[in-house]
Amino acid sequence: MTNGTKEHDPSWQTAYLAGGCFWCTEAALRELAGIEDVTPGYAGGDVPNPSYEQVCTGQTGHAELVRVTFDPAILSYADLLRIFFTIHDPTTLNRQGEDVGTQYRSVIFHATPEQERVAQEVRDEIAAAQLWPDPIVTEIQKLTQFYEAEAYHHDYFAKHPERGYCAAVIAPKVAKVRRVFFDRLALARQ
Repeated sequence: MTNGTKEHDPSWQTAYLAGGCFWCTEAALRELAGIEDVTPGYAGGDVPNPSYEQVCTGQTGHAELVRVTFDPAILSYADLLRIFFTIHDPTTLNRQGEDVGTQYRSVIFHATPEQERVAQEVRDEIAAAQLWPDPIVTEIQKLTQFYEAEAYHHDYFAKHPERGYCAAVIAPKVAKVRRVFFDRLALARQ
């Protein structure tokens, strides 16, 4: 991850992905080559400027998600979505493991008609490949507003790897990305 060495590069693209707890999704994607930034936040609901506590009630309509800024010359949107479909369970409605509620649903929020088309194609591709034993329930929705999460959620896993949830839930997801997508890691490309 370059972390802003090419401030506001017009060639970068942005994806909005909800795959359960945003701490998990952020940590799992952060090490991939071509990822410039991963920011946790909320989208999909009808409460403006929601707090984490409000979203956790499941009554705001928002999902926890990450805004992923990436270089499509290194990592295409389609490949990013293929990775997304392997780092969370896209077959469980409103839950990821023990995290239960609409805020943990699987959603690809699209910002353009092209992103919507690619998201539908990749979702259909994953379903046809039968990589998961159950049907895919991942929603594809138009992004209306992204609300950045509170600062203490940013880089949560990196800051708190010793915490129980991090060790039991997030660390295995990060390990899976390192194992399955080793050739796509930023470190592997240096």
